[in-house]
Amino acid sequence: MYEKDGEKYFIVDSHMHYWDASPENWVPGAEQYAKGWIECFHAYQGLGPAEAMQPIEEFQKVSEEQLMREEFEEGHVDVAIFQSTYLREWYKNGFNTTEQNGYLAEKYPGKFILNTRFDPRDGDAGMREFEANVEKYGSIGAKLYTAEWNGDSRGFKLTDPEAYRFLERAQELGIKNIHVHKGPTIWPLDKDAFDVSDVDHAATDFQGLNFIVEHVGLPRIEDFCFMATQEPNVYAGLSVVIGGLMHARPRFFAKVMGELLFWVGEDKMTFGSDYNIWTPKWQVEGFVDWTMPEGEEFADYPRLGVEGKKKILGLNAAKLYGIDVPAEYQVSGTPGAQDDAELVAQA
Repeated sequence: MYEKDGEKYFIVDSHMHYWDASPENWVPGAEQYAKGWIECFHAYQGLGPAEAMQPIEEFQKVSEEQLMREEFEEGHVDVAIFQSTYLREWYKNGFNTTEQNGYLAEKYPGKFILNTRFDPRDGDAGMREFEANVEKYGSIGAKLYTAEWNGDSRGFKLTDPEAYRFLERAQELGIKNIHVHKGPTIWPLDKDAFDVSDVDHAATDFQGLNFIVEHVGLPRIEDFCFMATQEPNVYAGLSVVIGGLMHARPRFFAKVMGELLFWVGEDKMTFGSDYNIWTPKWQVEGFVDWTMPEGEEFADYPRLGVEGKKKILGLNAAKLYGIDVPAEYQVSGTPGAQDDAELVAQA
């Protein structure tokens, strides 16, 4: 919980991780990719305040104590949603698996919501793993990484026939929310594998699923906005937008937020810290204090008030995941795109 000027904010960190990129976990023969990946992540951390930087040795594998402290004790977070990124081509035990996250989710009940993942290129074996994780952990969300390497493949699209088979099964298993990484690339992945056009197609065909586009398709912000405004079940995940732009690129951040507010709206935007790249504390505090700049170039953008910030920082994600929010944190009106939530609930 965060309180400022008498206003109370219920914080849901809807995009965070608990990874192991330590050298002991690197796949022999793929060390350059495992090393390069985490070093690229570490470089992105430099877009935040200098005092929030970590040495690379600590950054490679954050401790349980540090995660709990930075998320909940210092970071104002009420509920955190674990997302998985496996990267088994480079990391022996996976970079950030459902099982890794599940350990903390089970140890600290009520603190975490545990999402799982699937990769349609894993075929029937991947389907059985996906089904088992949903059954074991009760996941209602899944994270997809369309640019992940898998054997000779360097990416997939949501429109691939196998991806449709997994999305159909996801609906049958009770999955409601599909988080898709569509944003800045990380070395050595291919930038084009993060294109957002496949989300447009899948969102129309799977209206019983919500598609949360993490990182809002950056740098393809216009493509994302024009797609998201016509698809009622597409949401803007603000991880990277806040963490990567608010401090380092404030004018660009204002333009991105302005486009999102104009086209997508404050009811369809969710906060994510992208922990452990950035910690939530400075992002939550900075976003609560943020106002759209004055000046002609920002004149036609909507302004974001306290109620809108409450929705983005927690209430929208709480609606998507059925998180109970005490009355003192609620706002007037209906947060979290009520019509879309009802659409999914009835599917």
